Amino acid sequence: MQNYDKILRRIKPRQIVLPIVIGFAVVLYLFWNDFSHQSFSDIQFTRYAVVWLAVACFMMFLRDFGYVLRLRILSEGSLTWVQCIRIIFLWEFTSAVTPAAVGGTSVAVLFIYKEGIPLGKGTAMVLATAFLDELYFLIMFPAIVLSVSFSELFSVNSQLLGTTADASIVSKLVYFAIIGYVLKAIFVCFVFYGLFINPRGFKRLLGHLFSIKFLKRWRKSAIRTGSDMMIASAEYKRKSLWFWLRAFASTAISWTARYWVVNFLFLAFFVVPDHLLLFARQLVMWIMMLVMPTPGGSGFAEIIFSDYLGEFIPVVALIPVLTVLWRLITYYPYLFAGAIYVPIWIKKRFLAHEK
Repeated sequence: MQNYDKILRRIKPRQIVLPIVIGFAVVLYLFWNDFSHQSFSDIQFTRYAVVWLAVACFMMFLRDFGYVLRLRILSEGSLTWVQCIRIIFLWEFTSAVTPAAVGGTSVAVLFIYKEGIPLGKGTAMVLATAFLDELYFLIMFPAIVLSVSFSELFSVNSQLLGTTADASIVSKLVYFAIIGYVLKAIFVCFVFYGLFINPRGFKRLLGHLFSIKFLKRWRKSAIRTGSDMMIASAEYKRKSLWFWLRAFASTAISWTARYWVVNFLFLAFFVVPDHLLLFARQLVMWIMMLVMPTPGGSGFAEIIFSDYLGEFIPVVALIPVLTVLWRLITYYPYLFAGAIYVPIWIKKRFLAHEK
């Protein structure tokens, strides 16, 4: 567990400053670029707006509930509801202060282990969550793409740059989405093979693959991943179909609620012409955010939100307002609350044990 300890100890509460600064710098630019007294006077904040904003916040609650329920199912009751809530909270905080491609998964095993679950079972649970997350996307993305216009899905009207994207930019978005989808598909196939078919063969495959000269530096980590997969397979290979259906249903609840936040946020201020297209664009947006090196995708998340979803917003002045509200609902609460709670948790789980 020493590697996980080192990763967690490098996460400091002061790291919340960087994503906030980056995010608000972009938002300030959007306000500066789109500011208009007349446009702002057209914005109406009615009682219906309060209702839809409350529904958007409820979607975040539903998102977290789905994660908690899934953890409870995967632990088969070994974790209490309170423990599951605590783990998910810590998981979300580390996701908020690390690059989106890393997320909180790298230390999730540690969180579960410190709540009293054996290391092997905790590793299996984290691998299972990753598999279910990618499986949801693998199923939903083609279903959504078949339901909406392909050209509408990838068109971009850049509010940040003040231009309409040309065909080359649109084609890059298409390639970006396809590459991201293929990578996710490869990941799901590999995990499925290692988890349910041949875990020992999966470990040998990783060993051979990472014996290649330019991959040798990661061979030790790859072998450890293969060992983790064998543990996970022993844990979950013989679980019933009902077990996996419940785990996947909780995953679907969580991810679907995550995307519906924007739909209800928009409804607070105007009529959304095409909810399905808005939902589909968020699936594509999530692929883009995964490769960003900034903590929680800060900066890029605000830009892609204003550019990729901006054409749904009829009043230009609303774009920076909705960008801020979106991040306030979906991102900043984990930063601020985590800065308070994480030091307390570390002190309780680490320092007390060391003494």
